[in-house]
Amino acid sequence: MKIDGGCHCGAITYEAEVDPEKTSICHCTDCQQLTGTAFRVTVPAPEDHYRITRGTPRIYTKTGASGAKRAQAFCADCGSHLYATSVGDGPKLYGIRVGTARQRQDLIPRQQKWHRSALHWLPEFEGMATAEDQ
Repeated sequence: MKIDGGCHCGAITYEAEVDPEKTSICHCTDCQQLTGTAFRVTVPAPEDHYRITRGTPRIYTKTGASGAKRAQAFCADCGSHLYATSVGDGPKLYGIRVGTARQRQDLIPRQQKWHRSALHWLPEFEGMATAEDQ
């Protein structure tokens, strides 16, 4: 599926080709803090299927509880988080923030990760594959 989107202020735009069946929810505490809400929704795109079409995101590196380093990309003007990817050599997989895609209504999460960190007041998502960690 082809998608396109960008940051809240429009300074950064992108195009990607994704498999909508791989859309997921992450309940980890890093994602809760990063998004300022209960979870993050992401769809992956291999680096050869993701392209920035306008602007340049700012990137910082975050080390997760697992010790894995992730490059977090965001708009320096409005603060919108755009994607995360691995740090270092090797092929990249971009975890696109679904809320930045114009086609977000068609990117329905099929799985949830780090469910053990889910906030207790969230409803259960019926019919979704669930992993207590990653």
